Amino acid sequence: MTEKILILDFGSQYTQLIARAVREASVYCEITPFNKPIVFGPELKGVILSGSPFSVNEENAPVVNIAAIASRVPVLGVCYGAQLTAKLFGGKVEKSDKREYGRAKLEKVKDNILLQNVSPHSQVWMSHSDTVKELPDGFDILGTTESIPVAAFVRTTEGFPLYGLQFHPEVYHSTEGKIILKNFLVDICGCSQDWTPAHFISDTVAALKEKIGDKRVIMAMSGGVDSTVAATLIHKAIGTNLFGIFVDNGVLRKNEFEDVLKMYEQLGLNVKGVDAKEHFYTKLAGKTDPEEKRKIIGGGFIEIFDKEAKRIENIDFLGQGTIYPDVIESASVHGPSVTIKSHHNVGGLPATMKLSLVEPLRALFKDEVRKVGVELGLPHDMLFRHPFPGPGLGIRILGDITEEKVRLLQDADAIYTNGLKKANLYASVWQAGTILLPVKSVGVMGDERTYEFTIALRAVTSVDGMTADWAHLPYEFLADISNEIINNVKGINRVVYDISSKPPATIEWE
Repeated sequence: MTEKILILDFGSQYTQLIARAVREASVYCEITPFNKPIVFGPELKGVILSGSPFSVNEENAPVVNIAAIASRVPVLGVCYGAQLTAKLFGGKVEKSDKREYGRAKLEKVKDNILLQNVSPHSQVWMSHSDTVKELPDGFDILGTTESIPVAAFVRTTEGFPLYGLQFHPEVYHSTEGKIILKNFLVDICGCSQDWTPAHFISDTVAALKEKIGDKRVIMAMSGGVDSTVAATLIHKAIGTNLFGIFVDNGVLRKNEFEDVLKMYEQLGLNVKGVDAKEHFYTKLAGKTDPEEKRKIIGGGFIEIFDKEAKRIENIDFLGQGTIYPDVIESASVHGPSVTIKSHHNVGGLPATMKLSLVEPLRALFKDEVRKVGVELGLPHDMLFRHPFPGPGLGIRILGDITEEKVRLLQDADAIYTNGLKKANLYASVWQAGTILLPVKSVGVMGDERTYEFTIALRAVTSVDGMTADWAHLPYEFLADISNEIINNVKGINRVVYDISSKPPATIEWE
């Protein structure tokens, strides 16, 4: 039985950060919409109430029965969760005299297990417009800030521990926030901190063996982190009854098809490579609209995968590398976000396949997937490779796609990526890539006039890809890469560097 903390989501932008902080403390947790009924089993050790964009005084503000929850397990309210606790128990919550946002100093006014080992004047991060003006009867203040009289509080009456924090302990700027969360998880909820990659692997493999038995699983492989880690776990459970299919869609990175198949072979995975380049080039011919290109690449993949899957008999399960952020998004308080552009990763395999899903990573964040991969002994270069979109170089070639343009971009991209690695810059960049622009310009090489394509280099720093800043790469490095690309890739005579951040730009150009 895995111990669990439940995080009730009221729509805060920080909810996933709370979950990541809990997981970092080696405690398993799940995010669930505030209005979904809670199952109180012996594995549930505590509940955390998230922040929210709402005010507790709004007519349509989300509400849960905190008293009922706190009669079963310890509860910690964060920001909105704290304000809702105060209001529901009879306290007063009103608009702040001034909106407190940013760093503040938490002054401890009373000793309590929640704030043990926290400095008397600890930096915390505020983000709210309401504040608790009066605490209900039976509650005590634990901490204040210069402008917030109630920054941390506890219920003193009988029952399970019930706490509220006006600040966000989960964010980086709350310097001792992780200590506070650990105090709640370990000393208040009694969690044993046994959520580790090794335990995850042994539990998952055992569960997969029980679920799949001697049946067969088919899986689309991409060479990426999620699908490779998921396939390795399934393989550990059922061996060669896993059938992987890796499709060369013609817009992979240079030598990627051969290199990935070799890696799968070394890992002992049962994967078939399908060279479908010509199929995709034919379908993409003359297409310039980014959404149309994405749909052609995604649809072409499904077509090839379906064709190959029909060659394998008696398949009962479809393996997928779904990870936790995908699960949270589909069940969030506000529903899926507005589509800016079709998702990078291929989804929506044919409904006609009628297969049961096997998703061994659906409980993990991306960094946890990598930790499991390390524990499994998977290659470092694969586990820590930069994110790469499902449509591949197809959305890094602006305008129509031809085999010659793919070759140009593959060669330039390989020079750029290898250069980042040689200069020890690759690990400090979250994502890097080259973009082939539909722009030709005049150049001079020797005594010869050229009229060739332009390449844009893109590199960003980020935590999760939701926001990103352009990476400040050294000028000398950029100069060397520019020279190497122009001197070695015939057809390119100009290199530029993209210094746009997200927002307002996106990481990919299409």
